Amino acid sequence: MKRTLLLLMVLMAGLSLSAETYDLQAIYEQIDDAIDHSPEYVADYERQTEEKRLQYVKVTAPEEKYQLAFELYERYKAFMNDSALFYIDEAEQWAIRQNKWNRAGNCRVLRAFQCSTVGYYSEALAFLKTVNKNQLDSVGLKNYYMAQMHVYGELGYYSKIRSMQEQYFKLQTTYRDSLFAQMDHQDPDYLMYRIQELKGRQQLEEGRRLSDQWVRHTNPDSRDYAIACYYRWLVSEDQDEMRYWLSQSALSDVRHAVMDQASLLQLADLLNGEGDLERSYKYIRFTWDCNNRFNTRMRSWQITPILNVIENNYQKAVARNTRGLWTSVVVVSVLALLLLGLLFFLHRRNRQLDTARHALTVANDELSTVNGQLSKLNDELSMVNGQLSMVNNELSESNRVKEEYIGRFMSLCSQYIDKIDDYRKMVNKKMKNKELDELYRLSKSTELKEKEIEELLQNFDSVFLHLYPNFVEEFNALLQPEMRFQKRDDNRLVTEIRIFALIRLGIEDSSKIAEFLHYSVNTIYNYRARIKNGALDNRESFERRVKMLGRVQ
Repeated sequence: MKRTLLLLMVLMAGLSLSAETYDLQAIYEQIDDAIDHSPEYVADYERQTEEKRLQYVKVTAPEEKYQLAFELYERYKAFMNDSALFYIDEAEQWAIRQNKWNRAGNCRVLRAFQCSTVGYYSEALAFLKTVNKNQLDSVGLKNYYMAQMHVYGELGYYSKIRSMQEQYFKLQTTYRDSLFAQMDHQDPDYLMYRIQELKGRQQLEEGRRLSDQWVRHTNPDSRDYAIACYYRWLVSEDQDEMRYWLSQSALSDVRHAVMDQASLLQLADLLNGEGDLERSYKYIRFTWDCNNRFNTRMRSWQITPILNVIENNYQKAVARNTRGLWTSVVVVSVLALLLLGLLFFLHRRNRQLDTARHALTVANDELSTVNGQLSKLNDELSMVNGQLSMVNNELSESNRVKEEYIGRFMSLCSQYIDKIDDYRKMVNKKMKNKELDELYRLSKSTELKEKEIEELLQNFDSVFLHLYPNFVEEFNALLQPEMRFQKRDDNRLVTEIRIFALIRLGIEDSSKIAEFLHYSVNTIYNYRARIKNGALDNRESFERRVKMLGRVQ
């Protein structure tokens, strides 16, 4: 009897565990909310990264330079690929300056890993060939094996030639064995690659045991939690369980401003297969926007087929709904016509009794209509006059702006001709005196370029503030108090205001603004996004309101 009760208790416990349910709808709503607040997460992440970048610019000690460059690489590696590659290269250069070859080798290995992550396989292999393993410490050696294993695994996965595929996977296994031989089995990297291996061998139960251990020991409020959940999804069998862990990973990625979105891409594909087209379309579009910021071709190749399938399904669903709507409209229209026919028949009977009164009513109605038309024509005439007045004012303002800038342009051209002639005379004099070293030094220096750029910006600021003296105050009025700028006493504009000054003059293309101000397009985009995020009202109409600021004095 006791054995029977014990057996029943064990079976009930097993059933309760197997019947574990997941509130997937609640998690999807959390992801939707996180996507809606993504600009805030991204802005906060960019602010922290910018603070770190400013520290990097200010410090001069090689050790501090190295540490800050490496930290910037860590922040950018899942956020903006180009910046991640730039700062890991900076860290390597500072390590070389200190003759710390173990650090320099580790940086080169990490750069190779970053390249293979985004599909630059030939570049990754080229970097790894230049690494001297004897100079690496234990961390660098671990990263070296991970980079080799990763690049050959990716090559094997994407290769279409069977013989090459087998060779790549064989090399991947070799490096994985070397990696496992020198790693702590509690290391998250070990768990990640071990779970991958178990997945390939279909040993899912052991994979779930390791991944559950990994998730339990990972802080849910960390970026690593998204990775742990992703690999827990990888070895799940139950559909709800798979969707749960993939959703948790995607939610963590969005909240931590990760631009290299893998989990949300997979989740969008799953939801599309289940028929949740609206949410699937929203997730894939968000993933596409993140990838554009991260700037990697490989993820674009992965997203494009899924995006096309989801978009086609979405359009088909919209078409079905439209057809249903039109059917409803036709049915309602037919019923309405029948009802109108009945009403017309009844009214016709009544109209025969009071024809005279109806005629008088018609005459009054016609007179009222004529009066209404006259009133409408007067209103339209007033509106046209107002529009003409507005156009005249805008033309007048445009002419004043053109006159001011053309005048300043002609003056600058004349000054630059004189400067070029003075420079020619100086070069001629130094060549005559055989001061070639001095000429070489002058040609290497960027001081002249920087000085001319500064003078150009100073002239731009001067003319703009002459035309729009109250622009800074009116611009600040559009921003939240903490985002406002102090007007400088030296009649100069800060970079953010200068960008929107160009927009006020009609130059809206970020590439043209970047070319004029000598910044990267990404920097201009980030400035514009940050200022719009600080708008007092609707950010979508912020630039339109900026174009209406100021009047030519």
